[in-house]
Amino acid sequence: MNALRGLYAVTPELPGPGLSLARQVDLAIAGGARLIQYRDKARDRAEDRERRLAQAHALRGVCRAAGVPLIINDDVALAGAVSADGVHLGHDDTPPAEARRLLGPSSIIGVSCYDRLDLAEAAQSAGADYVAFGSFFPSETKPLAVRAELDLLRRARQHIRVPMVAIGGITPENGAALIAAGADLLAVVSGVFGGPDPRAAAQAYARLFDTPDLRMRP
Repeated sequence: MNALRGLYAVTPELPGPGLSLARQVDLAIAGGARLIQYRDKARDRAEDRERRLAQAHALRGVCRAAGVPLIINDDVALAGAVSADGVHLGHDDTPPAEARRLLGPSSIIGVSCYDRLDLAEAAQSAGADYVAFGSFFPSETKPLAVRAELDLLRRARQHIRVPMVAIGGITPENGAALIAAGADLLAVVSGVFGGPDPRAAAQAYARLFDTPDLRMRP
């Protein structure tokens, strides 16, 4: 899991007009995204399920061609159906150990831990491959998300051995502070996919990881 470092691009639930979602993801990877998460929670109608399956298959092809892991948000069954590289789980989703049993030992299992170090410690003990904290800044994607403080990353670095993801309102201007505090990955939605050029947007985040590693260590 040492390879889990860099920009973690998360797809928007409502992609803008123009380029297909697969093409947007392809451009984000070209710009330096190291991990892709497919996030679309609409699954009640048959047409939603069909669309999600088709999009996930398309993204799996793009990611496989580029050698970049594809993570599915909150849906272990979909991850298995498209042979994705892993799944990202929230607090009320499938437990990490069960997801591991269903997807296999090589799957990447990520867990949202919000603003709580205890959840991250529990996820790590349960076999999670990474833990995610946030929202660190106001987020367009989740405006009501619980807020996490920068110091959480510094404290977590003393206890958490798996890669740590920071999420929520991250920009190229505020992302460096999160990396310095201990974040291994920056998860970004609108900052990458909210504009006309996902490649250029991704490059701006990827450059933050080109500087010497100044993260605080115990």
